Amino acid sequence: MDVSSSKKKKIMKYTMIISFVLVACIFTKTFGMQHYYNVGFTTGLVTATKLNVRNGPGIQYKVIDTVDYGEYIRVFAGVGNWYIVQVEGDYIGAVSKDYIKPIYPNTNNSTSNNTGTSNNQNNTSNTSTLTADEQETFDLINQKRINNGLQALKIDNEVQRVARIKAQDMVTNNYFAHESPIYGSPFEMLKSFKISYKTAGENLAGNSSNSGAVEAWMNSSGHKANILNSSYNYTGLGVVSSPKYGKIYVQMFIGK
Repeated sequence: MDVSSSKKKKIMKYTMIISFVLVACIFTKTFGMQHYYNVGFTTGLVTATKLNVRNGPGIQYKVIDTVDYGEYIRVFAGVGNWYIVQVEGDYIGAVSKDYIKPIYPNTNNSTSNNTGTSNNQNNTSNTSTLTADEQETFDLINQKRINNGLQALKIDNEVQRVARIKAQDMVTNNYFAHESPIYGSPFEMLKSFKISYKTAGENLAGNSSNSGAVEAWMNSSGHKANILNSSYNYTGLGVVSSPKYGKIYVQMFIGK
């Protein structure tokens, strides 16, 4: 009995050593250091019919979610031929970069001075990045404010980017509502894009002309209240062509 017991103990010992080696090998393969790189944009458009989101950058990793064609996805970084992303439900995973189209790259339009700080302080611009439709609508809105004794709004570059994304989201996903099926409410969307504010609001319109959209807003008590709200001092305005309405207008307001 003692000899048999001794042999069993030796077998168990060697088995544990072999198991430990195998586990160590698997651990190294799964969690080995990978090189992450900055992709230069934070929002991507899904171009695949149904895109798999995996729990690692490679087809050997498990699928944890899927994203449909035309949906937007938040992109954090790249790993080889994969992007690290966040999808609805706050899942973090990896998707093939072959099926993601970059949206609104984060180009730095401002120059730096000798102290290393940006000349474009408070993330605001002189509106030179607005399209012709956005500029005209922005000017019409500010004229309404000035006529009512209020200060003109300033463009916040990040809010501007989010307003454009929301406008395109409405066209792509064929809806007209403050609640986005991708981003949630305007407040949730601003939060997900790391935009801080004290107060915020949103106006939507579908119209064939810029002046028509502004007049429709001014003839609606709720929309007019946003335009003439003295607590708002920054805005972002997205105008996107729409086959249904002519143009979709999204104006986001924030107060800092």
